[in-house]
Amino acid sequence: MELPATLRAAVDRALEGVALAELQRAADILSSRYRAETRDGRLHLSDELFANAYLATRLPATFAAVRASLQSAAELMPYFEPKSLLDLGAGPGTALWAASDCWPTIASATMLEASQSIRKVGMELSDRSGVEHVEWRAADASKSFQAEKADLVTLAYVLDELSPAEGLALAERLWAATTGLLVIVEPGTPAGWRRMMAVRSRLVELGAHLAAPCPHSQACPIIEPDWCHFSRRVARSRLHRLTKRGDVPWEDEKYIFVAASRTPAEAFRSRVLAPARGGSGKIQLKLCQENGSIDEKLLTKRDGELFKTARRVDWGDIL
Repeated sequence: MELPATLRAAVDRALEGVALAELQRAADILSSRYRAETRDGRLHLSDELFANAYLATRLPATFAAVRASLQSAAELMPYFEPKSLLDLGAGPGTALWAASDCWPTIASATMLEASQSIRKVGMELSDRSGVEHVEWRAADASKSFQAEKADLVTLAYVLDELSPAEGLALAERLWAATTGLLVIVEPGTPAGWRRMMAVRSRLVELGAHLAAPCPHSQACPIIEPDWCHFSRRVARSRLHRLTKRGDVPWEDEKYIFVAASRTPAEAFRSRVLAPARGGSGKIQLKLCQENGSIDEKLLTKRDGELFKTARRVDWGDIL
């Protein structure tokens, strides 16, 4: 997946003249804080340099994860045409770009972000997003905040900066602000999955309909050390590769998400939870089933059309 051309051009303009050595140093610090899931009360994007490093290295991967999560819900909610967006922990407006790319019907957005530096960057980028009315406000996810209700509410890569109790309280507040669909995205790590499962359970208790990725609303059947997550391949720009000191023109972003709706989405039988395995004439799939179970299904040529379909599915697809 690549950034939309308009966003890529806007990012390139924002990073013109920034010294590569400074970007590399800030990117190293930023990466270590994300990997360690550091919660020390300091904002990851606390100054302009870290904001620039985020644009160069994290924005493409975060966009890909959010865009894929939104698309998974959109496929099962063809009637959903949101007009308004509320995004908390907005960063440089990643969810704004992903949501408007998925749903061009979005005409207004409220972006809540605590960091003044990244908020400034986001305001500049969002001028080119194509969304007519975009309002940026200072707001801390761990504290109370004021926000009007919206058709689509998003929270991406924020729960890992909060305590478990803060995360559940925030999910409740955001669900109360949702008139249509709430989408929460987290890193696809075991810790990210555990946070998402706690939020998923709370949303179901509150009466939410799970649109994606789960084909059921029962307790998650996955048992640790296994965990549920998905992956999206992200194209790296030249500056991205230089900043991360990498030679490979792509990277894989692992993520986990929950899409909770006020109305039921279309039902489906199963979702592929891992890359397919197999050889000549056979394929084995790990499936999350609508009955609440996890199954390993072996398909062969004798399964006819189902086998042909299974050969085309990817990790995260509906079967």
